[in-house]
Amino acid sequence: MRKPLQLLTALALALPMTSFVPATTTSTPAQAQAPQAAQSQEIGTEEALSVRVGGKSPSTVIDRPGSGYVKIHFTDLRILPGDVLTVSNPDGTEKYTYNRDLKTSLTATPDSSGFWAMSITGSRAVVSVTNPLSRVRIDKITRGYTEAEMSSQPSVQSICGTNDYKDAVCYQSSNPTEFGRTKSVAKLLRNGSSLCTAWRVGPNNRLLTNNHCFTSTAGIEVWFNYQCPTCGGTTSAPTTKVLAAQVLKTNAGLDYTLFTVNNFAAISSFGYLELDARVPAVGEEMYVIGHPAGKLKKLSLRDNNNGGGYCIVRAVRVNGSSSQSDISYMCDTEGGSSGSPVLSRRTHKVIGLHHFGGCPNQGVRIDLVAAQISSLL
Repeated sequence: MRKPLQLLTALALALPMTSFVPATTTSTPAQAQAPQAAQSQEIGTEEALSVRVGGKSPSTVIDRPGSGYVKIHFTDLRILPGDVLTVSNPDGTEKYTYNRDLKTSLTATPDSSGFWAMSITGSRAVVSVTNPLSRVRIDKITRGYTEAEMSSQPSVQSICGTNDYKDAVCYQSSNPTEFGRTKSVAKLLRNGSSLCTAWRVGPNNRLLTNNHCFTSTAGIEVWFNYQCPTCGGTTSAPTTKVLAAQVLKTNAGLDYTLFTVNNFAAISSFGYLELDARVPAVGEEMYVIGHPAGKLKKLSLRDNNNGGGYCIVRAVRVNGSSSQSDISYMCDTEGGSSGSPVLSRRTHKVIGLHHFGGCPNQGVRIDLVAAQISSLL
């Protein structure tokens, strides 16, 4: 039995704060090399705080230099009628507001002591109330690891030789059809500290990821358009974030979770992928779209193991979480790639749901998944 990857967790730091806080190809049942692990990955850590906002301190800044995001938890809530609590980045281009009725925001995750706000991309989050009689307290945050912390995290060894994946936009001109499929793929931030990948399936409010990524939607953020606007860039285009709303069906044996999101209208323009419910051919060209290691969206299209040509299906009916449930390939992936769609270059539809790394890497056969979810799409 495969053991889940044991990931190290950085020690949470309680920092004082005031108003500013600084393989073989076969179509028969394959005895493939056992994949190392499911490919989710830890990308952040939680910190305990105690910072009050309101009265003489109507605003505060949470600053964690080098972090890729900041996610804030509020407690001791006293938001007066007509007032709003605002959480934003410094220039206000990403902003979420909350009033007394948290459900109306569609971006709050309530719990027994308060609620988690939607994450803010970047290292600084500005928190404010407008009525001086309103009060809230920040009792904890999660923040993204710095580059140095990320580099020290163990990762599934799923770069098969040379790392051939590139920013999705790098293929906009040379492979416009493949690039066109990338917009439907999103990054998942799980409970503020770990990640997977998800994608829209069909025209309705339906998304797919792995069962090992989540089976309950509490605390699951879905980030669309988290990708470079230029090849080799280091910053993202404007990102649209929504919360997972409901699990419609999940299955551990086929490692999938089908779910919906709040505010579907906000992501409807990103298009969707279609399922290709068949067993693909050995040697069929294919590609993987995802967020390896939480990075800006990547397209894994080429394989140096195939002479620098396109990735291909190496084997089918490979043992995965269930007998003969997977296909295998040498497309490069990393921790965080779990849930990525595997697409055929012949049909540009989904033939697999990536879930294991280990070179060869593996995805669940989408024909098996489709048999269980088609009536729900």
